[in-house]
Amino acid sequence: MYVFTSAMFFLLFFSFFQAKESERSNPAEPASREKREKLIIYLEQKLQKDSTDTEVKNNLLWLKDTSRVVTNMDIAKMDDASNGLLKISKSDYNSFREYDSAQKLLPSNKRDGWMARLLVKREIELNDKFRADPDGAMHNFTESILHKLPYLLFISLPVFALLLKLVYLRRKQFFYADHGVFTIHLYVFTFLVFLLIFSAGKIGTAIGRDLDLVVFVLFMLLYFYLYKAMRNFYGQRRAKTILKFLLISFFSLIMFSILLLLFLLFSVFTF
Repeated sequence: MYVFTSAMFFLLFFSFFQAKESERSNPAEPASREKREKLIIYLEQKLQKDSTDTEVKNNLLWLKDTSRVVTNMDIAKMDDASNGLLKISKSDYNSFREYDSAQKLLPSNKRDGWMARLLVKREIELNDKFRADPDGAMHNFTESILHKLPYLLFISLPVFALLLKLVYLRRKQFFYADHGVFTIHLYVFTFLVFLLIFSAGKIGTAIGRDLDLVVFVLFMLLYFYLYKAMRNFYGQRRAKTILKFLLISFFSLIMFSILLLLFLLFSVFTF
């Protein structure tokens, strides 16, 4: 049952959230009027702050000249507000050599650690690779994240079972396997509810109506189900179950936050 529900969930999930090829832009094609006008507004605002910036002035003249063909690649080069695909560090360097030179000028105790250097290097690599085609890069990156999502959910399953084991540590009659079975049933119900949430989002888009209330009710249904499932499965009184429900909710939030961060880092370095 769990395998079947998981398979159906991810099949429908990828159908709902597959990145659209039509939204990608060819770097060599002429930029849309909307992109052109948006960049003009941004550059005019930038020029108001610094009227001596000749590069911005030249770019504005180029963009406002309707006889010139401005490509998506031209837009990407002029738009320093979105220069690059990702921003995963606090650095603002165009090359790793530039970053490395700046680091060598700092005292040894002020330099970035190995993890920060690794992030900066990866960020520069990705931005150099996809700067000319940010739309295509974002499409590929989104696809990469979506197809790695099952790993996050399957890794979280035994960790969530471990949280239950710790919360019910005094209940010796329940082994880790029992908590695992409980978690599997909970995940099956979660998958079904998320399918309803995705469906509500698609229906709302199709009919042009806001179904946020329906989505909110479905999310609350998940928490209500968790409480009732804990109460029925572990057989404790209402007060104890509510306390442990709050503990599980709090620690699972921390757990998913950590796993999500690791998952995003994994996606960045394997993209």
